[in-house]
Amino acid sequence: MAEKFRLPARYGAGEKSVWVEYIQLAADYKPAVNLGQGFPDYHAPKHVTKALADIALGDNPLLMQYTRGFGHPRLVQNLSKVYSPLIGRQLDPFNEILVTSGAYEALYSAILGHVDTGDEVIVIEPFFDCYDFMIKCAGGVPKFIALKPKTIKENMTSADWVLDEAELASLFTNRTKMLILNTPHNPLGKVFTHEELEIIADLCKKHDVLCISDEVYEWMVYEPHKHIRIATLPGMWERTITIGSAGKTFSVTGWKIGWAYCPPNLMRNLQVVHQNCVYTCPTPTQEAVARSFEVEMARIGTPECYFTSLALELLPKRDFLVRTLRENGFNPTVPDGGYFVVADWTKLGNKIDLSSENDKYKDYRFTKKFAKEAGVLAIPPSAFYSEGHKSLGENFARFCFIKKDENLALTEKLLREWNAKK
Repeated sequence: MAEKFRLPARYGAGEKSVWVEYIQLAADYKPAVNLGQGFPDYHAPKHVTKALADIALGDNPLLMQYTRGFGHPRLVQNLSKVYSPLIGRQLDPFNEILVTSGAYEALYSAILGHVDTGDEVIVIEPFFDCYDFMIKCAGGVPKFIALKPKTIKENMTSADWVLDEAELASLFTNRTKMLILNTPHNPLGKVFTHEELEIIADLCKKHDVLCISDEVYEWMVYEPHKHIRIATLPGMWERTITIGSAGKTFSVTGWKIGWAYCPPNLMRNLQVVHQNCVYTCPTPTQEAVARSFEVEMARIGTPECYFTSLALELLPKRDFLVRTLRENGFNPTVPDGGYFVVADWTKLGNKIDLSSENDKYKDYRFTKKFAKEAGVLAIPPSAFYSEGHKSLGENFARFCFIKKDENLALTEKLLREWNAKK
């Protein structure tokens, strides 16, 4: 009986994800500050939440019912208006845009819709942990290449983490179906340069490979860096699926609205997966996101536009957390985008006894013990590496800084107090 009803092999052994494990850790030990999960602990823009309230209390009963399966009409039309100028071509809202249950489902539909048994997929490490699982679930074979720092030094930035061009080129074979790119990058905050993207694009074109470009942190880029969409490079529109997120764009991760845009021939595969998975996404939140885009489109080019103000709002938070970590024994990598800081904790190794923690990897042992002793929860980056490369993440911890200023100040206080005891 037990054998008959076992988990299908395509799901592996059913291991808990790092998110399941660390949410439980937070529930059990109640650290004073949770800098683990990537979401804000303060309100989204007022016009965004007001839009949802107005819809819930409004006089249109159909906004409480099913909408178009591939995307609420008002939303896909507004997504077309936002992205068409950014990619330099007119997006067809009904054939080149799909609204999904978060960027997570956009990734799922893109990967399951294109990867077949035996297809190889190149994944840049560290990576959002679902990439690996989804590829294997589709019967694909992930091939990993790690971003590595050119040198370990003080005052590192995410630009110091680079790909080895020869190693990248060596991963492309006649079985390569897809490469997954994440820029701005989670967890490093790397913003890939035009030159770096050209190298990737040239290899994709040479080997006829599809690119999934995960760009959910597109509005969180710090000057002087610029976000470049790989779909805009010559010859890349026809082989790129670009993924975005309302949760990241408007700081409403719980709404779980994402999207993908790409040419119609690629989009069809995503639509097939989507219609046989979630089919349609919640109408009220799609309508609210659509209205939110309308407010921001009217503000484009002004300081009030959230697409501009979000990065300006996050910059002092980033700098405060980087300084706090640096003053308390960490060696942080300063991110050029996103809202995470990856910090080397090894200089604290003589201050913390990890022997009571039983995890295989040092970063798991450190982050768990640190949460219990210092009251600050971080995430172990080895969760974002393949089994063979997990050692590359063991000396680091990932901290999130899209948090209230008072919680970042509390983090500083807790780290100082913890260090003073050691």
